[in-house]
Amino acid sequence: MMHGYKQISVAAMALFLMSCVTINIYFPAAAAEQAADRIIEDVWGPDGKRSEQPASLEPQSMIETDRPVLVRMLEWVVSPAEAQADLNVNSPAISAIQSRMRSRHDQLRPHYDSGAVGLTANGLVTVRDAGSIPLAQRNAVNALVADENKDRNALYAEIARANGRPEWQSDIQETFARRWISNAASGWWYQQGGNWQQK
Repeated sequence: MMHGYKQISVAAMALFLMSCVTINIYFPAAAAEQAADRIIEDVWGPDGKRSEQPASLEPQSMIETDRPVLVRMLEWVVSPAEAQADLNVNSPAISAIQSRMRSRHDQLRPHYDSGAVGLTANGLVTVRDAGSIPLAQRNAVNALVADENKDRNALYAEIARANGRPEWQSDIQETFARRWISNAASGWWYQQGGNWQQK
């Protein structure tokens, strides 16, 4: 009789542990960086990209023996692939935003090159040196910057919305902020730690 209770207890405990498994979907930082790089290259073209190529990822072994047995057993029940999120950046709204940004870039590029417009630390752009913009063009450049920032904010929000994760918007914006700067052409200005630096 005691042996029967022991088996039922073990089975009940195993069932309880399996029912407590929570699938957390974390922000897919690596996928976000890759998506940001693709979008930035589409908007800026290859001439706005840095010349360095990202390091290739080394393949991981399918058998990982350094994880505890319980973790491996739980992964057998709930695959880690099911818990990881993919980042969708293909929607009509995202494509429309990219298209507007791409056509505007030809007008902004000379101002990035001259240092009049710079990349901010929060993924936006700003007029960095108004004195280097001819007075007759300042209003037009300010309007370009305002339109660019409106589209950048819309892009970050739309990517989060397209993935059903509005809480990811700030993470997406932070990722893009880093990637805009990393992909900026040599000579462009960007903010880091509150100071302006030239790439």
